[in-house]
Amino acid sequence: MQISHVISASPQQVWNVLIDTHQWPVWGPSVRAVRSPRQYIAAGIKGSIQTVLGFWVPFEITDFEHLQFWSWKVAGIPATGHRLNILDQDHCELIFDMPFAAFPYALICRQAARRIGRLAQS
Repeated sequence: MQISHVISASPQQVWNVLIDTHQWPVWGPSVRAVRSPRQYIAAGIKGSIQTVLGFWVPFEITDFEHLQFWSWKVAGIPATGHRLNILDQDHCELIFDMPFAAFPYALICRQAARRIGRLAQS
């Protein structure tokens, strides 16, 4: 299942928001805080996120292609993929890939996509 949102900002600006762990609590409705060895993620990075319910769970970045895609495991379970489809130098489509079983999470992803768009445009 995919959720997509076209953003009027450069793909690099959107990508920078997506991979900046300091920004995750700002745009991610389900993330309260992040512990990561690096501010900007890359393949293999491990850390933990604090959920809105207050508990900490580990994460690992499992796939990473610069300006294209990253995905992760959260608590050892494959989670959302984050994909950019570059439309031109000032526009891109942000796509969240998620398992069909995570259908209720689609509403959270829609909200996150709008927030990412606002952050990338500022």
